[in-house]
Amino acid sequence: MGKVFGYARVSTQDQILDLQIDVLEKAGAAVIYKEKITGTRKERPELEQLLKAISKGDSVVVYKLDRISRSTKHLIELVETFEEKEVNFISIQDNIDTSTAMGRFFFRTMASIAELERDIIVERTKSGLQSARMRGRNGGRPSKDPKLVERALKLHSSKQYSIKEITDMTGVSKSVLYRALEKN
Repeated sequence: MGKVFGYARVSTQDQILDLQIDVLEKAGAAVIYKEKITGTRKERPELEQLLKAISKGDSVVVYKLDRISRSTKHLIELVETFEEKEVNFISIQDNIDTSTAMGRFFFRTMASIAELERDIIVERTKSGLQSARMRGRNGGRPSKDPKLVERALKLHSSKQYSIKEITDMTGVSKSVLYRALEKN
């Protein structure tokens, strides 16, 4: 039987980790990695340390799934890492334990659903873009009124105004003006 590692996280410095720590200790966690960092941040030093510390036969315990992962995709990636390292994953509040057949089944089902969802989104996006192209729309920002761009070019060629003054007078952005200047 390997070691039991805990991971506790709260989103802000003002929040307290005590409840999670108490529950993780009760679950047998000998080492608990603690972070006070938002879940949307990709860089989580304590989670990285945990992933380096675990090895075959160990268990990772969390209070709830949302404490360890940023998204379903991230959670699935973590569980795949645990499976590769032959580490069990337990979420106490969610009653998930990948050391059991039902726990593994749950995660495989979740992974399949997430993959299906990603595939459906990709298909919808491709279909929507194709449909828009068939109707003559190519996406992107609408072009600036050619008359305004022409006016901006005339103002520029007069050499009486700065770029900022020209963009303020015409509403043509610097990038559009510079592209028009390159074409001429």
